[in-house]
Amino acid sequence: MSEATPQSDFLGAYLVVGEDALKRETVIKRLRTRLEKLGDIAFNSDEFDGEIATGEDIVSACNTVPFASPLRLVYVRNTEKLKKADTEPLIAYLKAPNETTVLALEAEKLAKNTRLYKAVAAVGAKAVITCAAPKSWELPKQVRAMATSHGIVLTEGAATTLVELVGEDTVHLDSELKKIALAHLGPDAVSDREVRSLVARTSEVKPWTFTDAFADRNLVRCLALLTMMDSVSPLQLIALCTGRIRELMCAQSLNARGEGGMLAKTLGLPDWRVKNHRAQARRFTPQELRRALASARDAEQAMKSGSDPDETFRSWVIATLRQPASSPRPR
Repeated sequence: MSEATPQSDFLGAYLVVGEDALKRETVIKRLRTRLEKLGDIAFNSDEFDGEIATGEDIVSACNTVPFASPLRLVYVRNTEKLKKADTEPLIAYLKAPNETTVLALEAEKLAKNTRLYKAVAAVGAKAVITCAAPKSWELPKQVRAMATSHGIVLTEGAATTLVELVGEDTVHLDSELKKIALAHLGPDAVSDREVRSLVARTSEVKPWTFTDAFADRNLVRCLALLTMMDSVSPLQLIALCTGRIRELMCAQSLNARGEGGMLAKTLGLPDWRVKNHRAQARRFTPQELRRALASARDAEQAMKSGSDPDETFRSWVIATLRQPASSPRPR
């Protein structure tokens, strides 16, 4: 029976890949921490940026003998930016990695059909560590979970607002949570108002965030979001809204026939894209949706004929979402 060695606890190479930057950062930190327990990793590590590094330099670092430690760490960020010619030495190296080196390749995206991806995957079953980004609708929930690691609790509204202000980069979100934690006083949850007072807007609201608020028939939120969408034209927004109106009309029709569960298949969309559609459809009457579709056509023609696009779209949104005086506000 072979004796366990420090090298047996690590593979010769890892690919840390995915759009969740915080997850990638956490994986690399954990790998470094594990190696630090074996020896002086500061002296036995090299870092490269794939945008400017050469494959020969990376392989040379991998083949360097460690000093006062059983293992070395060679870390390459932005691996997807390596030139094709520079991936070839790495692919050849990965056929027989140096037993005293751990090569960590980090990439936001790297296609599974590339030779480099396949070469790393062949190193071992756990060589590829996927750090997929959460769906946009899942992100506020993740932000609330992240907040607890900083000793604070966020309300649902506060988490949503933070994502709207900062964007979907999890590293930036985590950084802002640290700032909020330092400024927050008392045991109460961090509110939407507190987030707005402490965090500057660095990201533009995504168009689908607006269409979700539109379908929720939340006029106040829609008007607020319009002030945070500088680069999206009213013509683009009205096209997205009319698309959602048609989807809600389909949802109403299927609901009426008792076939609401067929919505995703009928629209040819994944289930997560329509998970709120049935509830949103109940916020409008069929007549209201038909009027909204007809008035959208008129509003679009007016925008293309010289009317102020922003004001025309804003007026259409208000007219579409305003609750009838005789109807209770939907919950």
